[in-house]
Amino acid sequence: MRAALWLVGLFAAAVALALFAGDNQGTVTIFWPPHRVDLSANLVLVCLVLVFVLIYAALRALAAVLELPRQARRWRAQQRERAANAQLLDSMVQLSAGRYLRARKAAEDALAREQSMASSGERLPQGATVRALAHLSVAASAHSLQDHALRDSHLQQALEAAAGGAAPQELREGILMRAARWALDDHDPSASLNWLEGLPQGASRRTLALRIKLKAARQARQSSAALETARLLAKHRAFSPDAARSLLRSLASELIDTARDPAQLKAIWASLDPNERAMPELALRAAQRMMTLGGESGVVREWLQPVWEQMLALPEGFAEAHGARLIRVLEAGLDQDEPGERDWLARIEAAQQANPRDPTLQYLAGMACLQRQLWGRAHLLLSQAARQLRDGDLRRSAWRALAELAEQKGDVAAASDAWKRAAQG
Repeated sequence: MRAALWLVGLFAAAVALALFAGDNQGTVTIFWPPHRVDLSANLVLVCLVLVFVLIYAALRALAAVLELPRQARRWRAQQRERAANAQLLDSMVQLSAGRYLRARKAAEDALAREQSMASSGERLPQGATVRALAHLSVAASAHSLQDHALRDSHLQQALEAAAGGAAPQELREGILMRAARWALDDHDPSASLNWLEGLPQGASRRTLALRIKLKAARQARQSSAALETARLLAKHRAFSPDAARSLLRSLASELIDTARDPAQLKAIWASLDPNERAMPELALRAAQRMMTLGGESGVVREWLQPVWEQMLALPEGFAEAHGARLIRVLEAGLDQDEPGERDWLARIEAAQQANPRDPTLQYLAGMACLQRQLWGRAHLLLSQAARQLRDGDLRRSAWRALAELAEQKGDVAAASDAWKRAAQG
């Protein structure tokens, strides 16, 4: 389309020129005493156009000649810039290949070229970025070679180069994250956390920063901070659902184990998310920890009630090991007369009657009857449970209880047989 328009315009110009010049009878007279020169108006116009073109071409040629020194300087600067960038790229390639000495030498050459250009007044547009990346490459090579003094020196220079307004903010954030990772490699979690504190609020919530913070908190044994960081990572879908659940369960278990008194354990339990408190492993661990610390059995039973209901609702999907741990914890609180205990005894009896063939419920109901001195009922339930229990601890406990009941009755043979079975496990 553009070519067609140019062609139409050219034809229009030709037509206009033919109409104007074909019938133009005008003349131009030049008086140069004692001479007189008569020229055609068309010839004069053509000469003027030619003179304008010649003057324009001469001026362009003069400008090009005067521009040559500046273009030569710019070409030399471009060659130096390309050489510095090539050295920096070579340093990164050598670093990724594990050739740390060559990477450090290439990065130092890039620094030398950049400093030479700066001293000569030919500053790179991205000079601060190139300088920071070169220092970071030297620091990375020194870290891999365990040269901590050289690493720290160039790391500080990289931060200084990235602190200026010419370098992007993301570069400084990347340097801080790299420094935090190196501190983790040195098993210095406090230094790693200090590096991360220098990040802006938005950058500190990125997945990479959160992963570093999680590792640092775990190394520093800061279970609470590690758990909070793991929750953010799970929210950002940094892990698969199963891996996130396993990690949260592990960190919450570590946090529960740090409790030194019942009040602290209650505060830790209250700080957990509802989904975490619904995990059978955590509820059982917290309950056992509370019993170890001498806490109230009522609080333990309150924490275990969701687990109890889950076991009764889905017996097939409930882990057998969790069921055995639940029974042992509930059994430990049967001999304590506290508010709400009768409600639990009613729950146990109702559950056993609803599932008469469940050996764990038979065992728990039998131990409850034993604590209430209902010898006959206890003997019946424990006898049925002892032959079917799979958990070794519960089975031995059931046989011991039967042996003690037999001794109370004076049945030496039955007591001896029960003790023998208890010893066999």
